[in-house]
Amino acid sequence: MKLATYQFKRSTCIGAVVDGVIIDLLAAHQAQARSARQPAMTGSFSSMIELLETGPKGLAAAREAVAYTRRELGSPIRPDGGLAVPLKKVKLMAPIPNARKVLALAGNYAEHIMEGGGRLERQDKETPRVFMMPPSTTLCGSGDPIRITPIARTVDYEGELAVVIGRRAKGVRAADAMKYVAGFTCLNDVSERELVIRKRSEDRPMDKWFDWLNGKWLDSFAPCGPWMTTVDEIGDPHNLGIQTRVNGDVRQKGNTGQMIFQIGDVIEYIGAVVTLEPGDLISTGTPAGVGHTTRTFLKPGDKVEVEIEKIGVLVNVCKSSR
Repeated sequence: MKLATYQFKRSTCIGAVVDGVIIDLLAAHQAQARSARQPAMTGSFSSMIELLETGPKGLAAAREAVAYTRRELGSPIRPDGGLAVPLKKVKLMAPIPNARKVLALAGNYAEHIMEGGGRLERQDKETPRVFMMPPSTTLCGSGDPIRITPIARTVDYEGELAVVIGRRAKGVRAADAMKYVAGFTCLNDVSERELVIRKRSEDRPMDKWFDWLNGKWLDSFAPCGPWMTTVDEIGDPHNLGIQTRVNGDVRQKGNTGQMIFQIGDVIEYIGAVVTLEPGDLISTGTPAGVGHTTRTFLKPGDKVEVEIEKIGVLVNVCKSSR
């Protein structure tokens, strides 16, 4: 399934994207439960995190709601303005807009390390480099603007595959890690490459490292979406085409099979440090082709698209903001 969080008529809902429409999963589940004379799992459809926390039972109920809608509205589904509405009439949000954690990897594609002037060293293959971003202010959805403020002078794009955690995970082995994944989505790890808020008398190595890290934290700098595709529809997550376009020009083109650390390794590593929770996002790094190498930075009006095979296209336009 392709699961989305969206706004329609001032309500925030979770839905399944099918046949160019979006199914209101709560409304469809309630209708299906009434039809079958069964109790409804109403709380499971109040948010994407609530659905994920319900586990396989909740996802099974979501699939039943989709099947019920097909029986009621035909195949392809004919929107009725209630159970299903045209996708173009809703406002998509980040799939998990209230994610508790957004974690990301730096340098998880060899070509990206080398395009920045670095060398692929032994340590790059020994331990992943993981950082966090503040979810409540960085996350935004497909169609939301990437806000470029006065301190953002060298804004760059990084198209990435993001993992959506489906179960609490702590001390998980790499071989078992995929059991804890609910699905995948697109994420643009937008970066201010040369952040300067206050001038220093001299830059030390750790000062520059914190500038790099803080440059990931600007508001709206983690666009995510357009929806989450569940694991069963993805197949091998390490064999997905990934592409980033700016104003239609292809800037990044790679495959998730180029990752240095695969998803299981990453979950094992992070799970040794923090407990992963349903709805947490792990962005797995970016392939070569970022703007920093050619000094081609984003500016207001630029349209950025991140497309990943079997998921969809995340679209955001840069906007000047104070």
